[in-house]
Parts: sequence; C-alpha cells; structure tokens
Amino acid sequence: MEQSIKWTINQMVKEKEKVSIDFLNQEEIQKARCFHASFPEYSPTPLCSLEKLAKHLGVAGIYVKDESFRFGLNAFKVLGGSFAMANYLAEQLGQEISQLNYETLVSVEIRNQLGDITFATTTDGNHGRGVAWTANRLKQKSVVYMPKGSSIIRLNNIKAEGAEAYITEFNYDDAVRMTSENAKKFGWVVVQDTAWEGYEKIPAWIMQGYGTMAVEALEQLQAMKVYKPTHIFIQAGVGSLAGAVQGYFASVFGEERPKTIIVESNQADCLYQSVLANDGQPHIVTGDLFTIMAGLACGEPNTISWNVLRDYSDMFVSCPDWVAAKGMRMLANPLKEDSRLISGESGAVTAGLLATIMTSDKLKEMKNKLGLDENARILLFSTEGDTDPEKYRSVVWDGECPVIE
Repeated sequence: MEQSIKWTINQMVKEKEKVSIDFLNQEEIQKARCFHASFPEYSPTPLCSLEKLAKHLGVAGIYVKDESFRFGLNAFKVLGGSFAMANYLAEQLGQEISQLNYETLVSVEIRNQLGDITFATTTDGNHGRGVAWTANRLKQKSVVYMPKGSSIIRLNNIKAEGAEAYITEFNYDDAVRMTSENAKKFGWVVVQDTAWEGYEKIPAWIMQGYGTMAVEALEQLQAMKVYKPTHIFIQAGVGSLAGAVQGYFASVFGEERPKTIIVESNQADCLYQSVLANDGQPHIVTGDLFTIMAGLACGEPNTISWNVLRDYSDMFVSCPDWVAAKGMRMLANPLKEDSRLISGESGAVTAGLLATIMTSDKLKEMKNKLGLDENARILLFSTEGDTDPEKYRSVVWDGECPVIE
C-alpha cells in the first residue's frame, strides 16, 4: 500500500466561469442554523484554539472545531440529515422550512397531516446514526444500510436510535445503489449525502445543513478577533461536507476566501483523482476502499459538491492511514495548556496532515505553495469523536498505523 502523501494544485479554477454557490450563501445557511437551534439539544460545538501547537509548528493560529459534542451523537453528520429531512417534510406540507421548527414538526396536527414516513440511507456510521436520531425525534421511521466491514459498535449505536439497521456485503457506493432500489420498492425516502442524476435536491439540503458548523466556526473565530482563517483544511468522502464548507466561506469572502485544502484517504481519493484528470469531470475510485478513515471511504463524488470544489478549492491531497492516526494521537495528547480533543479516524486526518507538512523536508514545496508561514491561521474540523471506541484505542493506545514517511 502506498504510504506517501500525494498532492496536486487545482489547475481548473477559472474566476469567471464558476458554478453558482448561492445555495450556500449566508442567508440560506442561516435557515439551517435556525432550524437546528430549534432542537432542545442544540448548542454550538466548541472551537479550540491550539496556541501551543501553532507556536510549535510555526504558524499564527490553529483552530479546531470539535464536533464530538454535536447533539450528543459524537459527530457532525446529523446536521445534514436532519435539515434535509425537515425540508422534505416542509415540502410535503407545502411550507417553507423557515416557517417550521422542531416543535411544530412533532405537533399532533402536523403528524396527522404527514402520516408515517420511512427514511432510508447508506452510511459508514455517523450519517446513519444522525438520520436514525432525527427520524426518532420527528416520530418517523428509518432504515439504515452499512457497507461490508462496518463497525458493529456503530451498527448498534444506530439501532439504539430506533432504526432498522444492517451491515451489507457491498462497498459503500454499491450499498447506496441497493438502498435506492429498496426505497423505490417500498416507498421510502432516501436521505443520502451524495448526488447523482435525478437525485440532487436532498443532497443539496444536506450540504446546507452542514453549513451550520461552518457559520458557527466563523462566528467563534471572529469572537476570538480572527476576521477569517487564511487556510482551511477539510476532509472529504463524497465531498458534501467539503463542498458545504468551501461554498460557505467562498460565498462570504468572495475572491478573498481562505485557501482551501481538500483531504482524502488514499484508498478512496476520487476527488484527488478527478483533479489529476483535469477534464472538469468527477471520476470514480472502485474496490473495497478499506481505510481506517471509514467516514471517507467513498469512491464516487457527490456531483453537486464536486462542481463547488472544482471551481473554488486550491489543493487536493491523498493521505495514507498513518496521517489520520498521527492526527488522532496529537489531538489526544496536546502540548501543555492546549485543549485535549478526542478525534476519530476521519476527524483527525487534517491535523495529522498539517503537522506533517510543517515538519517534513519532503513536503517543503507543498508548504511553500500554500504559504503556510508565521502569518497563517488555519481552521480544521474534527468531524467525529471516538465513534468506534475499540478502533480509537487501537490507534491512540496501541499504536496502530505508525508514522511512515
């Protein structure tokens, strides 16, 4: 297995021909934020300033959004699924999402209008748990399918939220196709954070839902007297999260947007491979997609987010598992006075990458291309906590996936 970090500058950015990101602008994202805030469990997740680590690596600031606190679910994914499901219900009711909140949606009157609905999805764990949690809160049903090799702990967490849930014999992308086929057969509503021809509305709503995390982060940065980050490192599976973060910050700051670095597992680097192809089209990575970064093990890009990332991102990086493991250990064992973060495999890869760029002679060109210097203020998103505690301990305690440079 290739153990080196691979990267490429995005050569496809053309300022005058970019896809519209109006659906990720401040007004649209605030609708999602307002809906999320209507849940009794809502509060903004912490943004941790790792001052000692920043000094150690020679940058002005490192800020990590800690999504392990999100709605008590240990991951950010619920933001997307919940907003998409609420929008679907609003559409069924003939109303705008801005007219509805959690309390209204669970009222007897609205429930009688809606009847029973079953939401279905494919997941590595976090997205499915968020869909199951939301369906439970909205007094509806959910069915969740997981790709082969999925964690039993994550499966049981999904079942604990009231869903029917199964581990399949398919990889992620084939499991998505199976979910779509079953939904047509049984009349379910698919809530998937990837898009394909004819299935764009719900993935776009999911991206808007993820925007709640981005708007919180910017508000928290500005409360720290940081007007904007100079760089954002954001991880990607199908690219929905990355596209949402990229689109929101590009909408707010225009051509003065932060430099954005898209980070993938080298076992599922469909966006990186798409940029290498340099033909403007999304490309698929096939196979079993085995990586400890389960949340990023997706071989087919979300076509909506691909357009955003193609037109607005600066660099794409393909990382072996040891980069994520390094990030997990770093965040769990901080330099004195920095906050400790419990960050899972998919949540920590950007921290591991940043530290490696700043300290490895092999990546000096990458560091210089990005302008990562003493003036850099870098925003990271730790998108999950220890959602698989056994895997987390295997990496952080037992040294699974040691650094290989």
